[in-house]
Amino acid sequence: MGSKPYDPRDAYYRKAKQAGLRARSAYKLEEIARRFALYRPGMAVLDLGAAPGGWLQILSRLVGPRGLVVGVDLQPIEPVAPNVRTVVGDIHEPATQEAIRVLRAEAFDALTSDMAPKTTGIKDVDEARSVELVRTALHLCDAFLRPGGSLVAKVFEGGEFPALLGEFRQRFERVRPIRPEATRGRSFEIYVVAAGFRGAAATD
Repeated sequence: MGSKPYDPRDAYYRKAKQAGLRARSAYKLEEIARRFALYRPGMAVLDLGAAPGGWLQILSRLVGPRGLVVGVDLQPIEPVAPNVRTVVGDIHEPATQEAIRVLRAEAFDALTSDMAPKTTGIKDVDEARSVELVRTALHLCDAFLRPGGSLVAKVFEGGEFPALLGEFRQRFERVRPIRPEATRGRSFEIYVVAAGFRGAAATD
């Protein structure tokens, strides 16, 4: 969602293509999963901004055949695996949120968000729009994430980033920003890894 065109000279692009992965960003989530051990077989994960499905491929493997991954995006996503379901729609819309609940009535064990705005080239504007998408993911935790669960979210780092980290820390016990190795050198994106969700009551 809002991703830049692939550069065929990019090493991670070539690696992803050879491995049958739909996006080089799959390696970012793979590194996060390896470093923080957030995902286990049998878990249920909600992935926001899921197209074209690179993160879904990684999550599908991590949760295994008894797990469930639900991907949401404005764009349709080609089928990934039997344990992956997808919803086409705007995550802000009640109808989209209800479609998620139809697929899983219980809370999810983890949320992931690779959502990104359509970039304008104006850094402050792009950063502000990115932060708003992450805040959307944070608020959705109140409705969809079980206590103790995790959230991994991409954001464009800028002036609002310290305040955003504060919002994460209100909801989660452990919060850490990282730049995975697969992040492009000139990119100003960063990932926030948050674990130990305190539950909706913690933000009242």
